[in-house]
Amino acid sequence: MASYVLLLKEYEDDETVVYRFGPNENVMGKIELNKFTRKFSELEVLPNNNFPSAFYYERAAQRLAVCLVREGGVFPERTAFES
Repeated sequence: MASYVLLLKEYEDDETVVYRFGPNENVMGKIELNKFTRKFSELEVLPNNNFPSAFYYERAAQRLAVCLVREGGVFPERTAFES
């Protein structure tokens, strides 16, 4: 099964970055990453019960971890998790 999670950056400063995440731009939750502690927080769950929020949250966190570690802390305005 293929999976796709869209991430749109909402906010970034030296300590945190916040993205909206979900299957499309109409159904999105919100995730925050603390760059120093490397901890993720789900600020908003997906508003549609037909989409399992945990599934999308976990993949959004994976994509942001790649941005932090492998891509040198570069967080693009728009990115996606695809598998």
